[in-house]
Amino acid sequence: MSQAAVPEALTEPVVRVRPGWTSLLFLANIGLWLGIYAPIQVLLPKQAELLDAAHKETVFGVVTGIGAVVSVLANPAIGLLSDRTCSRFGRRHPWTIAGAVTGALGLVVLSQAGNIVVMTLGWCLVQAGLNGMLATLTSAIPDRVPIAQRAQIGGLVGISQMLGTVLGALVVTVLVTSLPGGYLVSAAVVLAGAAAFVLRTPDATLPAAFRPGGRFREIVANLWISPRAHPDFAWAWGCHFMINLGNALGTLYLLFFLKDAVRYPDPDTGLLILMGLYGAALTVGALTAGYFSDRANRRKPYVLGASVAMALAALLLVFWPTWPAALAAAPLLGVGFGAYWAVALAILTEVLPAAQDRAKDLGVVNIANSLPQVIAPLVTTVILAELGGYSGLFTASAAATLLAGVLITRVRGVA
Repeated sequence: MSQAAVPEALTEPVVRVRPGWTSLLFLANIGLWLGIYAPIQVLLPKQAELLDAAHKETVFGVVTGIGAVVSVLANPAIGLLSDRTCSRFGRRHPWTIAGAVTGALGLVVLSQAGNIVVMTLGWCLVQAGLNGMLATLTSAIPDRVPIAQRAQIGGLVGISQMLGTVLGALVVTVLVTSLPGGYLVSAAVVLAGAAAFVLRTPDATLPAAFRPGGRFREIVANLWISPRAHPDFAWAWGCHFMINLGNALGTLYLLFFLKDAVRYPDPDTGLLILMGLYGAALTVGALTAGYFSDRANRRKPYVLGASVAMALAALLLVFWPTWPAALAAAPLLGVGFGAYWAVALAILTEVLPAAQDRAKDLGVVNIANSLPQVIAPLVTTVILAELGGYSGLFTASAAATLLAGVLITRVRGVA
């Protein structure tokens, strides 16, 4: 088949994306991450404490763990479905808006949850919907952005994750102080960001003749990406998993750390201050690393530097579990995570096995975002109880991020 016959949806983009498209993707991602992290950082811990104060850590861990299992399944599944969608509205946009609606519905359920079962159901809906949305928004990068621009766009995506986290904490601790109101405002932001992106940006259609075939069993089997056949993808996935595991171990119980270990008098405000420092540093790290990485066409040195910076941030809290140490660790973690995210998407989109499976393969990549949310609560429970408390937890976080740096050195196809 000639190159001219290949539809736009399956070609490698060569035209640089414009600021308008980038801004709308940025806003959609802010809404997505606010919808995930405002609950994780503030609302779910508070709700767990309201429902069962004596076992708040366990309730929070169980709810987030079950939700993370749902996210692990939803992300590649929705990605695979979007790869095979031949709608006249495009491959990605129908699933983006469906995911936003499902996620918003879950947030509404959480706003009314009076027991742990309903709380778990609501969070599962949030994770299913927003991880489906994540699969399609992430695939917009290899769909639309040329390789030479991907680190800069990846940096902006990393900044959007930070801003979603910081704005989420600000909204639900300062602007809207009630638990139900926090969930409802988060739902509105998710819907607004998704609608703006879907209504104002193009989405290439896939002709029915190019839809991948196969029976259901073959389609499901296609979710597996062989490490032997695609070693660079496997090593990059492992690096992404360890970075996210380290980040989850270091941040998932941050509110409880401030309250129970640091004994900061106002943990909500303390969390907001740390998120502000983290966010400012992340922005600097992401923009700087994205610009210089694209300019030099080098990715791995920035990952190595990021893994060291993040590990140092965790080790500060191992040796000095104090408020001044937290003030120093937050920007160090932010600049490292920002630099990592700027080049991570560039690396991961460059090692994808096939253009026709971009969203499915990126859904598999996004498992490396979601799976740590399953593992971290289980590991954290054991560490806090048996392996050194918060010092052990932050040591594990540092070890995970350093291992990520080791794994990225095994990727051969990216400089």
